[in-house]
Amino acid sequence: MHVHPGTREYLVEGGGKYMADAMRYFHKHGEPVSIEEMANVYQKADMMAVLLAWDAETHTGLPAVTNDFVAGVVKRYPETFIGFASIDPWKGKMAIQELERAVKSLGLKGLKCHPIAQAFYPNDRRFYPLWETCAGLKIPLLLHTGTTGVGAGVPGGNGLKLDYGRPIPYIDDVAADFPNLTIIGAHPSWPWQEEMLAIAVHKTNVYIDLSGWSPKYFPPSLVKYANTLLQDRVLFGSDYPFLTPERWVADFEKAGFKPEVHEKIMLLNAKKLLKL
Repeated sequence: MHVHPGTREYLVEGGGKYMADAMRYFHKHGEPVSIEEMANVYQKADMMAVLLAWDAETHTGLPAVTNDFVAGVVKRYPETFIGFASIDPWKGKMAIQELERAVKSLGLKGLKCHPIAQAFYPNDRRFYPLWETCAGLKIPLLLHTGTTGVGAGVPGGNGLKLDYGRPIPYIDDVAADFPNLTIIGAHPSWPWQEEMLAIAVHKTNVYIDLSGWSPKYFPPSLVKYANTLLQDRVLFGSDYPFLTPERWVADFEKAGFKPEVHEKIMLLNAKKLLKL
């Protein structure tokens, strides 16, 4: 449910110094891969991957990994990838028009936003028309939560501010104000994991994806709720290329998740959410 292009478009052109910081943060080395190599990773693993576009142009000044690029990858490998759009919320009416085009014309199935990299608060009323559009299109909204590898490990974090990624009140407000909008909180939300769990327990239109951390580092409360109250709204994600799906799955098998919830987390919850 959470895959970035491991290609030059994302890691070099669209990400610049921010993605270089993230690769160091995750102890990753090596050159970007081709689209074919990226597809081969998931074909070998017998997985479909939700591939995310990236547009943080207003705040970072870097070019977007466009919705057309992601749609092109999906068209080329329809059995391997499902595409989510990225919209820069600061682009106003153009943002709404681009989201409608990405879904209606390009066939993308959701919207990903990164409040820290894009420097916005999701509950800012200026962005509510974008969430209204998501709800009207009946697509899920994937929002980054918690700390981020983007800009990590350098003085000042390359100017990125973590407060934008806090679940309460920013995501909680949106979930309350848009009960017909499905929201996915991306990643274990450290240092606000309990806030994200509280939102998901309280509001059934909220899911959590488990990407970006090895499951062996998950806090006990996350495993507990994934095994019980939230077992139908927790989703497998890797955060490739920063964390490989093979590494994530190997650690997941030993992380204390009940056997009866494995298939829900790995497959069934995503099928329901994406209406596959």
